[in-house]
Amino acid sequence: QVQLVESGGGLVQSGGSLRLSCAASGFISGISATNWYRQAPGKERELVATVTRAGLSTIYVDSVKDRFTISRDNVKNTVYLQMNSLKPEDTAVYYCHAIVTTVITSNYWGQGTQVTVSS
Repeated sequence: QVQLVESGGGLVQSGGSLRLSCAASGFISGISATNWYRQAPGKERELVATVTRAGLSTIYVDSVKDRFTISRDNVKNTVYLQMNSLKPEDTAVYYCHAIVTTVITSNYWGQGTQVTVSS
């Protein structure tokens, strides 16, 4: 019902920037919130940021506050994660996640995009 396609990952030096994109298709009107998760090798998956459909409510994990910015463009049906001042500890696979509510609540995940930050 909803498909998520991520892009923008890559290799960057410490202190650099990357902009991740999550393009959604399908039942777009049913998406109530979109999240970015990340999972580093040997660690559990971590919620990084959340944005509601209106785009006025955002939540960040403490470790990325003032460095990462989540936003959405409802015309393009795309959610972004702007990552600045990247650190090696930001290295992980980043996943887009959408919550869709109709008669039931469903969860959809993107395929993930690798972010590697070198020292």
